[in-house]
Amino acid sequence: MASVSFSHVHIYCDSLKELEEYKTLEEKLNSFSRHSWDQLDQMRSKWRDLWDGSPVIGHSDPTESETVDLSGSSTLGWKGHQQDVVEQMLVGLGWRVTGFCDTADTRTLAITSRDGAGVRFLITAHKERSMSDFEVAKRQKTSQAPLAHLAASNLERFAAHRAGRQGVAVLGFKVKPGELDEIHAKYREKHPKLLAQPPVDYPGARIMEVFAFYKGETGQSDVDIGTLLRFVEEDEATAFAVLPGIQPVKATFDDVSLPAYCDHWVSNVVSRRGFLDTLEETLGFTPKVDFNAGVVAAGEAQIESTVTGNEPSTVIPDAIVALKDQSQVYLPINNALSEVGHVHLYLKEIGQGVQHIASRVEDLPTLVQRANDMRKITGAGFSFLSIPPSYYGSLTSRYLQKSSGLEGAAAEKVIQALKAHGVVDANDIVDLEVSREKVKAALPAQHQDLVEHVMRARYGNLYSLLREHVSEETYLRIVRNNVLVDVQGEDLLLQIFTSSILQRQAGEEAPFLEFIQRVCSERKDPATGQPKAIKAGCGGFGIRNFLTLFLSIEVSKATKARAEAEAAGKPQLARYYGSMVDAFTSQLEESNPVLTAISDAMTAEGEALEQNDRPSAQRYAEEKAKGQDRLQEISGKYKQLMRRLREEMPEMA
Repeated sequence: MASVSFSHVHIYCDSLKELEEYKTLEEKLNSFSRHSWDQLDQMRSKWRDLWDGSPVIGHSDPTESETVDLSGSSTLGWKGHQQDVVEQMLVGLGWRVTGFCDTADTRTLAITSRDGAGVRFLITAHKERSMSDFEVAKRQKTSQAPLAHLAASNLERFAAHRAGRQGVAVLGFKVKPGELDEIHAKYREKHPKLLAQPPVDYPGARIMEVFAFYKGETGQSDVDIGTLLRFVEEDEATAFAVLPGIQPVKATFDDVSLPAYCDHWVSNVVSRRGFLDTLEETLGFTPKVDFNAGVVAAGEAQIESTVTGNEPSTVIPDAIVALKDQSQVYLPINNALSEVGHVHLYLKEIGQGVQHIASRVEDLPTLVQRANDMRKITGAGFSFLSIPPSYYGSLTSRYLQKSSGLEGAAAEKVIQALKAHGVVDANDIVDLEVSREKVKAALPAQHQDLVEHVMRARYGNLYSLLREHVSEETYLRIVRNNVLVDVQGEDLLLQIFTSSILQRQAGEEAPFLEFIQRVCSERKDPATGQPKAIKAGCGGFGIRNFLTLFLSIEVSKATKARAEAEAAGKPQLARYYGSMVDAFTSQLEESNPVLTAISDAMTAEGEALEQNDRPSAQRYAEEKAKGQDRLQEISGKYKQLMRRLREEMPEMA
């Protein structure tokens, strides 16, 4: 197995501004961060005070009226498409430009978080030629080696084979000294078609590039010459930033930005099995986790996904090392099984390529809160995919009966009283900021003991997973910031997805970013009583969230439709949507213990393999497979129920 680790992600975009403009923006952001963070309107006023015509280049005057962004939040002039991805990173995440290169035809910026050893994004665009650019070209012709990795021809090739779109063009990996030739030999032997560029020597590094995918089945089809894999073998001392030719640039980070580290890079492909085989035959990567159609079914849309990766010998003794380690490479790979859904549309509209880049941070709610605040204040940065409140919890008659033991009719009366006092809305969602005093005042006199049940309903689904391991304050921070939560064994995964980046027009398929926080349990060896090393990738990859999120979205849609039908005086239609809410809720309740069993089996299987206990690992693998089969049965049952409900839907004038 090759000793590869994460190095960098290379994005090709439409255009980049002058370095000085981005540095001016950084100075203003740093100055702004020194203010105390008070009320939102006060922060907007302070941002306006810094405005001199272009505080965020390319965005509207911050004195303009407010708009509503994708998350439903009041925002100044924010829109998801036609964004400058560099500005988004500087404003929303507090990252900075730490490297720069102008060639005659292209401009490249290196963007990193406050820890330069963590995430490293290269962003390259065509540039207009000037007289000074001809001097640059002249100097390059006389240099030892042209900068092939920054050539304009790369952007042209990528665009020609990716529907002309911007995107993540290259996934870069670092290899240990002496191993680049071995990887080259493997590709030359097993997959010579994929070789794009043999190893090239530069001052301080050697670089090799290969095409990532075949157009169809491995070895039997032509090569997809869009996305590249880049392997970099560096000398011990290098004077460049990320790649040869990119000069380091001084950067000052603000006091509130968080360092980020590479966690996993996800691709949408035509042949998942083919890409898995290619990576195994050339790099020694092996599958770690499989998600079959039962786990990743979203209505009629179905995909399969496999997480593959290496097996580094890195010992992870504590949470700090677990956060910063870049040696464990995970590459999830998706393929579509149906002709509907995001993955199918992505492949049809753009072609094979990188779907999203996932980065790891120490405190996800803080990162998301900062990004949300900066977007609302400045009108720039990131928005995140909106998560329906029902994902976190809702106060239904069924929930109240189950949590408190109240009978059906009494539970319904309690809910109606809470709705009448504005504690619960028409969609059965409890006001996130409601006080215990207001709940108590709204409850009937004989049911004053239900206050905590009502308060907990704001995050009831999370509480069923985490119980008292998380404080109420933390629960509310998670809900306010639309963070997804999953548990695997004793490990916790927090995750969130941005809306699309590199998008020219609203509605276009485009890549996005993911941010996660892994909270690894501190286990002890039962034989010695000493702390055990932390397992890389603790917390998994969100197996519960695939299904839970989809069903929560459907519950929200049906609940909203039921409320609209009730308001319109259409009782039959309201009952129909009520039946849908019950069905989706029942599917979620029926699926949750199965998802828990699958997650536990995956954890146990991994631990058995660590101990080289093959029989136990096989037994847990069989339990996992049974759980996945059971999920498919449950999904099929409720699909039939939904079809029946639609057939019985009353005709409406």
